[in-house]
Amino acid sequence: MTMLETDKVFAGSIPENYDRYMVPLIFEPFAADLAQRAASLAPGAVLEIAAGTGVVTRALAPKLAPETRYVVTDLNQPMLDYAATRQAADSRIQWRQADALALPFEDAAFDLAFCQFGAMFFPDRVLAYREAKRVLKPGGHFLFNVWDRIGENIFADDVTNALAEIFPDDPPRFLARTPHGYHDTDLIRRELEEAGFSHVTIETRAEQSRASSPYIPAIAYCQGTLLRNEIETREAGKLQAATDHAASAIAERHGNGAVAAKIQAHVIMAAA
Repeated sequence: MTMLETDKVFAGSIPENYDRYMVPLIFEPFAADLAQRAASLAPGAVLEIAAGTGVVTRALAPKLAPETRYVVTDLNQPMLDYAATRQAADSRIQWRQADALALPFEDAAFDLAFCQFGAMFFPDRVLAYREAKRVLKPGGHFLFNVWDRIGENIFADDVTNALAEIFPDDPPRFLARTPHGYHDTDLIRRELEEAGFSHVTIETRAEQSRASSPYIPAIAYCQGTLLRNEIETREAGKLQAATDHAASAIAERHGNGAVAAKIQAHVIMAAA
């Protein structure tokens, strides 16, 4: 599937909705996992790529040594600004707007580069991986995760199927196309090796996505991601109705109270 240019544009109220709804729903369990793996490497200089609203930053910073240099980047300044407001004051952290395809850092500057659920958005993944390798010291590590196929991520699949009922002629496929569009582990390994990485390990990890009501995952996906743009493009004023329909579909499958369903991702580590 081809990513559209609009799939990279986070602006307006999306960062706030993303952080309020998406982060607890699907990102926090994997952020804790990634932070644990990153901290276990005891890096002296860390680069975070595509930090979003800072969920891993908040999990990792307390685990790093006092002398660690930690540079946190994202392509989207509004996301980075929001992340900075959520982070406790920390002199080790430098916030920097940066494009993963052209990192503004010198060669061999970091022990660890990592990225939570960002690689799916890179317009040229091999180039992004080459850039990550360039800024890593020899023997450094590149650590990242990507979502598995949409069928293994139940609420995302539920929402996608519900929206296809509302827009049968042109179903919004953002979730399947982009966040869940880079799940082929053979391809991931091949692209990393093409970029010069070695010792690639890939672990598939399942977690639970939990919410206090069916409406939370519906609003998270429909209004906290770029799926919102696809809905509004198809029919102005239909966002709320689409969100409600997605919530009904989730309630029908998972119940009206607190809901839980599987989420699954691949966690990748490669040596520079």
